[in-house]
Amino acid sequence: MAKKKEELDEETLALIHWCIEVEGFLVKGGATQAQAQEFIEEDIENLTDQFYDGLTPEEAANIALSD
Repeated sequence: MAKKKEELDEETLALIHWCIEVEGFLVKGGATQAQAQEFIEEDIENLTDQFYDGLTPEEAANIALSD
């Protein structure tokens, strides 16, 4: 019997899309796509906090690029 595909809630989907936008701003700021993805994977807890604090993806990327 096939397992039913688990659906993500709207909040989780919004966070995923927000992180995709952060990745784009990191790349625009000089990171490679691989570096941007690695940063997001390694710093997901902090990024999640920034998402819930209401930062824009561009603001989050600027913080990351300034560190």
